Amino acid sequence: MARTPAPFAPFEWMIAWRYLRAKRAEGGVSVMTWISLVGITLAVFALIATLAVRSGFRAEFVDTILGANAHVTVYNSGEVDAQSGRIDRTLQDYEAMAERVRRVPGVIRAAPLIKGQVMANARERNAGVQVFGIAPDDLRSIPRVADPETSRGDIANFAQGIAIGSGVAQELGVGLGDRIKLISPNGVKTAFGTSPRINAYDVTYIFSAGRYDIDRVRVYLPFDEAQSFFNREGRADELEVMVSEPEAVDTLALPLLRAAGERALVWTWQDASGSFLRALEVEDNVMFIILSILVLIAAMNITSGLIMLVKNKGRDIGILRTMGLTEGSVLRVFFICGAFTGLIGTAMGVVLGCLFALYIDPIFSFVNVLMGGQVWDPSIRGIYHLPAKLQFGDVMSAVSLSLGLSFVVTIFPARRAARMNPVEALRYE
Repeated sequence: MARTPAPFAPFEWMIAWRYLRAKRAEGGVSVMTWISLVGITLAVFALIATLAVRSGFRAEFVDTILGANAHVTVYNSGEVDAQSGRIDRTLQDYEAMAERVRRVPGVIRAAPLIKGQVMANARERNAGVQVFGIAPDDLRSIPRVADPETSRGDIANFAQGIAIGSGVAQELGVGLGDRIKLISPNGVKTAFGTSPRINAYDVTYIFSAGRYDIDRVRVYLPFDEAQSFFNREGRADELEVMVSEPEAVDTLALPLLRAAGERALVWTWQDASGSFLRALEVEDNVMFIILSILVLIAAMNITSGLIMLVKNKGRDIGILRTMGLTEGSVLRVFFICGAFTGLIGTAMGVVLGCLFALYIDPIFSFVNVLMGGQVWDPSIRGIYHLPAKLQFGDVMSAVSLSLGLSFVVTIFPARRAARMNPVEALRYE
């Protein structure tokens, strides 16, 4: 009794390889094979490149938020001032509150802040800026602001002047050592009303936080000077809290409220940017679905090529069946033809996608020069460059999707070949 060969025996691979490299004159479909291969390659490349840019954009956006802004803002719900009748939201006992907040497990820094919006002036240029009053030691602990690679000047000189964003410096046309004026409409109270307050400061530090909307408007003043400039003597506007695990900041909301006091409220970075991050997530899911359809369309080319291959190889199939080849062997021969195309195309797409993610900066620079420097506008997109972050999970998602679809669409024409009647295949030969 003859022994049945094991699945995917060497002769099945030999037949499949012969069919794949056969020329058109020999009944092969090498052109369709190449079209399928290129389609799968480009589809996988596009999917990996998109996933890498998506991951990079989110990571860069979140990093600029966490590196230049408070992870949690603690502020006062306010109480009515007995004399003026206005709601006072400033923090009277900010030092004691900051000390209580620092003792909360997971908090790495709690700094009192003064905030205000004023007009900045240098020579004949004006710009609306947001002033942050902060202690010099606290300013040095803000990663994106204190980064020596992206800043100009010595942050140690901050106490003798003012620190401004690179966008503010560009708007006003100033550099290190220049003087700028801050003009506040809520200045000195006199018998004739409130007169604007105008103070001049030396620019001692210019930073770049990596976000256009921060660099374009933010200015830092020493805390004591900001208290005097905004009439906040003995008070602060809020506490800037940094935590060790920003992604899990919601778990600290209740302990921070208890530590800050009964009138305190908290506002996390996820509250401030959560809607944008959720919109990014929805967009990411939609893009993945669209590109998955692109991979499916590319995989369908494999089906077209295999159907043509089965039609052209009908005589060969009949002969092989009469020689004793089983339906399973025929099915596996044509399955190997389709799966091999999908496998090679996926591998080439992964290589191209990974290279794109790794060398996105020179590629983007070339495209930017080619398009006249108008490809990426930081005033619209917030960050200064197109980032890409290659993640193993994204690559495996693309590989799994491509190989899965390639294998599935191969089954139908392979089964059609296996079920072909050898008598009908050889009737007219």
